[in-house]
Amino acid sequence: MTPAAPAYRRLSVEERRSQLLEAALSLFAHRVPEDVSLDDVAEAAGVSRPLVYRYFPGGKQQLYEAALRSAAEELHHCFDEPRVGPTLPRLARALDRYLSFVGRHDAGFSALLQGGSVVETSRTTAIVDGVRRAAAEHIYSHLGVPDPGPRLRMTVRMWITAVEAASLIWLDEDKQPPADELRDWLVDQFVAVLTVTAARDAQTAELVRDALTAET
Repeated sequence: MTPAAPAYRRLSVEERRSQLLEAALSLFAHRVPEDVSLDDVAEAAGVSRPLVYRYFPGGKQQLYEAALRSAAEELHHCFDEPRVGPTLPRLARALDRYLSFVGRHDAGFSALLQGGSVVETSRTTAIVDGVRRAAAEHIYSHLGVPDPGPRLRMTVRMWITAVEAASLIWLDEDKQPPADELRDWLVDQFVAVLTVTAARDAQTAELVRDALTAET
């Protein structure tokens, strides 16, 4: 007897949309958005081009922005570490997830996180800036600082920028040094910039003395 063919299951609207976003992200992970066409997305998802338009009538720009939001949500979760235990190991675990994301998206990381694409708009910039702001808020929470002053805010935001830059250089250097070494170096950098700021800011000095000194 010929075995019965598996039953076809029609995807729900959300399932189909997720499938298309996953296909788009897999392409954007290795190619910048301007080099990805809707035909490429349709082929990667195993669907027709009109079906892609049905879910994303705004075409490639709408699909790119939706894919960027999906990536942004994943990045939001990177720093969403339980507030339990010492601060620096928590930060290290968050960086592990962040670098894993960077590694998976490889050459597309610049387009997904940094912008710099021909399809960049004020909306895509706002999505990326939202990721940075969310990362900063998570860090303030990990540090136990509900109301950070301007110097501490500037220090944390500068460190987040440094993490992004280091990640791009890491990809350009064929992911060397190993991710765990890069993570440890970035944690050391975080302590270093806080220590420098502490020399000029009483709030940061108290933070370094009370929250971080026992961990280093």
